[in-house]
Amino acid sequence: MAAGARHATPARPDPSRGENANVTTVRMLVVMFLWALCFPLITAGLELAPHLTFATLRAVLAGGALVALGVMSSRARPTGRSTWLLLGVAGIGATTLGFFGMFHAAEFVAPGTATVIANTQPLLAAALAHLVLNERVRPLGVIGLGLGFIGIVVIAGGGVASQGGDDDLRGIAYIVLAALGITVSNVVLRRLAGVVDPVMAIGAQLLLGAIPLAAISAVTESPSDITWSVTFILSLLGLALPGTALAYWLWLTVLETTPLNRANAFSFLVPAFGITLGIAFYGEDLTVPTTVGMVITVAGIVAVNRSHHPPTTAANGSSA
Repeated sequence: MAAGARHATPARPDPSRGENANVTTVRMLVVMFLWALCFPLITAGLELAPHLTFATLRAVLAGGALVALGVMSSRARPTGRSTWLLLGVAGIGATTLGFFGMFHAAEFVAPGTATVIANTQPLLAAALAHLVLNERVRPLGVIGLGLGFIGIVVIAGGGVASQGGDDDLRGIAYIVLAALGITVSNVVLRRLAGVVDPVMAIGAQLLLGAIPLAAISAVTESPSDITWSVTFILSLLGLALPGTALAYWLWLTVLETTPLNRANAFSFLVPAFGITLGIAFYGEDLTVPTTVGMVITVAGIVAVNRSHHPPTTAANGSSA
């Protein structure tokens, strides 16, 4: 063997990367579970408070809690006109339009239809992320997103059929509005991820988005109509703190290291978690369509995750 010849050293996998990926996956699962938990809390609260007043209280309490936490822990505040502009856009999208649409849609549309339309958001976000963030979706990822949506359609099919197709067009419009707002917000938050402190950023966008909600509710509703019962207070606290403040903070930490398309695919699990909660606490039945839909949805998420794993390459012993 010639002097100075070098043996190729096989590349060793970095265990920290796998650990970080596992932590991110757990965070995404927690976020989706918390968002699923919001639906019964919203339903309980809407019986005791006007729609937009309830939505405004949710945003103000969640945003205020995060900003207070950020100030007490000396976290960096968002700076720069462009950063605040993006936070304003995110607030208008996720908080103003998202909450406005979600809280009003429940009055006009069946849960099954709402679930299907709301879960077009990952598909819309994939298209917008391609245009704005230059995130390309590989063929396997496209298949996975399609499977995820098909799974949601199967899960919600029974609910849609049982309503006889009597959904009000206003309700559908509200859901589309919410989905579009959340789509824009997710793309903006993906751009801000890693640039701003997640606690302060989410707190700011919630408070900014609450301003239009408060203005509309002040004109169209009366805060005196709130029934300040134990049920309402617990619903509001659960919705605002774990369901909004904690969930959105975790979501932005996920977006710091995860492509939006991969992270968004996990939102297909929200209806599945919601059904699981219904079975566990409300005595709902696990039907065949629900089971099949869950399996299809999980298969779609697995496909999206695999599409983001870089192919392994053999070490060739040469240096560039």
